[in-house]
Amino acid sequence: MAETFFITTAIDYTNGAPHIGHAYEKVLADVLARYHRLKGDDVFYLTGVDQHGQKVQQSAEKQGVEPQEFVDGITAKFVALWEKLEVNYTGWAATTDPLHKECVRANLQKLWDDKDSATGESRWIYKKTQRGFYSVRQEQFLTDKERGPDGQFGPEWGLVEERDEENFYFRLTRDPATGLPGCDPKQWLLDFIDQRSAESRPFVVPDFRVAELRNAVEKLDGDLCISRPASRLKWGIPFPESFGAGFVTYVWFDALVNYITFVPGHDPNYSQRTSPPAGQTPGTSSFADWWPPLHVIGKDILIPAHGVYWPIMLKALGFADEEMPTLLVHGWWNIKGKTGESEKMSKSLGNVVDPDVLADKYGAEALRYYLMSDISTGKDADFSEERLIQRYNTDLANSLGNLLNRTLNMAIKYREGAIKCEKLEVQCNEILDPFREVADGAIFQYGDHLDGCNPGLPDIGRSEGFEINSALGIAVLSFTTFANQLIDTTKPWSLAKDPAQADRLDAVLYALAESLRIIAIFISPVLPKSAHGIFDQLNWKMDESGNDARFHLSEANWGGLPDGHVLGQPTPLFPRIEVPSA
Repeated sequence: MAETFFITTAIDYTNGAPHIGHAYEKVLADVLARYHRLKGDDVFYLTGVDQHGQKVQQSAEKQGVEPQEFVDGITAKFVALWEKLEVNYTGWAATTDPLHKECVRANLQKLWDDKDSATGESRWIYKKTQRGFYSVRQEQFLTDKERGPDGQFGPEWGLVEERDEENFYFRLTRDPATGLPGCDPKQWLLDFIDQRSAESRPFVVPDFRVAELRNAVEKLDGDLCISRPASRLKWGIPFPESFGAGFVTYVWFDALVNYITFVPGHDPNYSQRTSPPAGQTPGTSSFADWWPPLHVIGKDILIPAHGVYWPIMLKALGFADEEMPTLLVHGWWNIKGKTGESEKMSKSLGNVVDPDVLADKYGAEALRYYLMSDISTGKDADFSEERLIQRYNTDLANSLGNLLNRTLNMAIKYREGAIKCEKLEVQCNEILDPFREVADGAIFQYGDHLDGCNPGLPDIGRSEGFEINSALGIAVLSFTTFANQLIDTTKPWSLAKDPAQADRLDAVLYALAESLRIIAIFISPVLPKSAHGIFDQLNWKMDESGNDARFHLSEANWGGLPDGHVLGQPTPLFPRIEVPSA
């Protein structure tokens, strides 16, 4: 049976149009999903939108429309962009979906019904009145640790109001008076983080963020307010009736549940979430077949939401340590300001990059290639439209596109498009053997960079994985450069003039065409349309043209093109982007 791979992303808040950071995250997850399909895995890629919350309610009020109408308009922009950028997700999460509302309420009820035998109180949820400072922007109460050195709350919190409210709270720490919830969630999370690191499969990747998360957990000293009074927030999921009237669910508790809601086979009302629902047997898309996920998020929502709230929520809902997700945390795309220094993109600064405009201007694949090749996963990078053009022209138009065009033109001119690989003289092994070695090494390195850390493999300097830019470096730069160098050193146009060099010319043409076939497989997760374009021009697997099942990583071994195969006609695949002179 094929292995399953479940990948999720943050769901995007529908308070504004998508920006380049949204595009990067969804393309990153799409590339990893496509890579696992390339390996033959069954893949479920979940993304979506977060549609509730106070900011959405306020934005809708400003426009004079109902919240549902407002979020529907914003959601449509995200859906259209993912289609344009070829983001091939499997499941779509929307927090206004009736299924999700049911799931959130069922989870709240499950936690509320988990009673302490001695006191009869819920182990995880309690009600209290709190007076404090509330951030409208972040929709949370603040503590003194959020104050700056001057004693004030910084601009990142937006409008801060002093409030006196009764709400429900979810335990992140153990109550010293009652001992509830019966364990110490904070200590469990610290131990869990340490154990995962000791097993060489860190909870957070890249692992330099583990210390950052652990330090945040060490400082944890309060619980999470998971409700808002309906008197001031109506746009949310109402609490179950058993809690009493007048409360809606806090937007983060609502949003974090989506990663459970939309898993195939999930039933929010069955008690053992990792067992198939009643009447369903394992292996038929049960929840257990998919869980746990690789979860892709930005560094800004690692702490506290996904790195603290989420694992403790899962723990409270009965998930075991081995069922916890892995968090792949990416950096930000910044932009250079007028001073030349990098600054974060923001609406207030007016420096937000619109991926929709870029895709229309340069094409979706040019944008996908730039986003995946010009940043190291987990780190920040400076966005540059000039770099986008440069990388496309240098790597794709000049290198890969030129290799494809020259190879096909020479094959047609010298061999009427037919390539040969059998009965070549031994002397031709000096041409073919290095390519076999490069192909074999490329497959290993390619998988090493795209798979996550595998503790079952020996320590041979493996990467942490998910390094798409490094994988592209192998597929597009190293392999393509090696093939282009063969043309420069062997000069096929000279070999064609000497009948005694016929075998060498055939070996060169075969090496070039076979290299292109393998390169197309390697680039298919990042550049699916271009990979199809290469296969079409190679006249290879034409019965599957346009179908991504056309590509299989297992077929990236050297020697796939048969003797006598006739190549197709060359068509410019990566036309240069011409920049108008000033």
